[in-house]
Amino acid sequence: MAAPLLMTPLGGVGEIGANCYAYGLDGRWMLVDLGIGFADDRLPGAEIVIPDVRFVAEQRERLDGLVITHAHEDHVGAVTYVWPQLGCPIWCTAFAAAVLRRKIAEANLRPAPRVNVVEPGEEFDVGPFRCRFRHVTHSVPDSNALELVTPFGKVLHTGDWKLDPEPLVGERTDVEGLEGFGQGGILALVGDSTNVLSPGTSGSEAELRDSLVELIGRQPGRIALTTFASNIARLDSTMRAAEQAGREIVVVGRSMRRMLDAAKEVGLLPDGPRVVDERDAETLPRGRVLYLVTGSQGEPRAALQRIATGQHPRVKLEPDDTVIFSSKIIPGNERVLFNLHNLLVSQGIEVITEEDHFVHVSGHPCRDEMEQMYRWMRPRIAIPVHGEARHLHAHVRLARQLGVPEALLIGNGDLVRLAPGPAAVIDEVPVGRMAVEDDDLVATGDEVYRVRRRLSGHGTVVVGLVMDRFGSVLAPPQLTGLGAIETERFDRLRATLAEAITDAVEDLADRDARDDERVREAVRGAVRQTLELSRARRPIVEVQITRLTSESLDALEDDRMEVARA
Repeated sequence: MAAPLLMTPLGGVGEIGANCYAYGLDGRWMLVDLGIGFADDRLPGAEIVIPDVRFVAEQRERLDGLVITHAHEDHVGAVTYVWPQLGCPIWCTAFAAAVLRRKIAEANLRPAPRVNVVEPGEEFDVGPFRCRFRHVTHSVPDSNALELVTPFGKVLHTGDWKLDPEPLVGERTDVEGLEGFGQGGILALVGDSTNVLSPGTSGSEAELRDSLVELIGRQPGRIALTTFASNIARLDSTMRAAEQAGREIVVVGRSMRRMLDAAKEVGLLPDGPRVVDERDAETLPRGRVLYLVTGSQGEPRAALQRIATGQHPRVKLEPDDTVIFSSKIIPGNERVLFNLHNLLVSQGIEVITEEDHFVHVSGHPCRDEMEQMYRWMRPRIAIPVHGEARHLHAHVRLARQLGVPEALLIGNGDLVRLAPGPAAVIDEVPVGRMAVEDDDLVATGDEVYRVRRRLSGHGTVVVGLVMDRFGSVLAPPQLTGLGAIETERFDRLRATLAEAITDAVEDLADRDARDDERVREAVRGAVRQTLELSRARRPIVEVQITRLTSESLDALEDDRMEVARA
């Protein structure tokens, strides 16, 4: 019996971001995309998360390669963090390769991954998979759907895509090639679900350019426009609008400079406008400056957040300046971005978003475009990916309405048999998230995040105890409360807490009083009982024990006598 054709998402299903999909055939594996996601408030202190790839890392001798569909961070951003665990070659097209090489150089990966650059339409093999990139338009140039040819039939992994008749930078979607691939129907379509709830079409970058020209032309002070750094067409439109308005263009943020350099390297911006250095911009009149800044999603370390908080060394905004958010809010980032908007507005800065003006078009297909793709492909199986639960459910309903015989609702870690036989979830593989902290990877289930959540939500009480080796308390306990209860109440209870702690320790059996862990348990119980907190309030009680030896006690007594004589 032939080995089945398998597929499992390691990230990107039930969420927006952290895209990573594994395909299996004949005991071999291929990864498609390896991206980052944004950390939420369940991971205090972390900014980004990446997929846990242990499923393929533990069998890396059977991993034939990683295929990158395009250069967005949620599809390529995790490569430098986990490639050392994988060690496999990488395939992508030119712009993604230019971006990836810069990332590899910054990360100083040794040895560096082998990056194979292929053209859209060119066949290449990754283990048992016959592959071909098919160009699609998206909000980053050089995006691709991935065509797979297997002994069981053809699979289209759409990646991120849309149908834009005038993408401005890069080519239109290769409709003829897609129609040819779908001739006679395909086995499975693994497809983008982001905009399935939006009727109609996603709109064109060409229409947006005219809107930006009009908007930028009538602003009085400085303008800071933020968008995804990889949206080269949007950056190009903004720079051309700035030129028409007589403004100098200042690029602020390392990732945006990296993307523009990569675009120029591969010929996507051959005649890009002149860019002014941040230092030179300080002397320009306010009405002649346009900043292109990173931070459209409110990232804490991005340029816009630093500007808004007054922490950027060279870029300042003042009342009557304008910030344009030429982007959509990624689900989960609403609170962070609204806080940023409010911070800017409170300084007298005008904030313009897609709710106020036509400043953004999506890079993902709306329902009419998705229906067209299904008519081209006529798949037997539909596997919705790249979306939250509501998007995935809606995508399944749409596929069934369009006559797809098998539409599967799956989650990260579900191992799907695509063939032979009916498509089905046949097993689960280990999945999870790793948080990136100072370039280190920390499992999101690590104790550090549980402790941080408790600290931020419940506070802490630190108790310092000085004891002898027999278990006697030699001095009143030292107490510090941080966020556990109101400061005044804690101060009123300080003496009561000290007495309760001393009594709890003195009541221990001799053997337990000599055991530091038993002492800590007794102290924690005394603190919580004295504070009379509900079960919902569980501050961390940190107990620091110092046990003095006989020599230390003698020295302490000598010091006391010396002080008394003085």
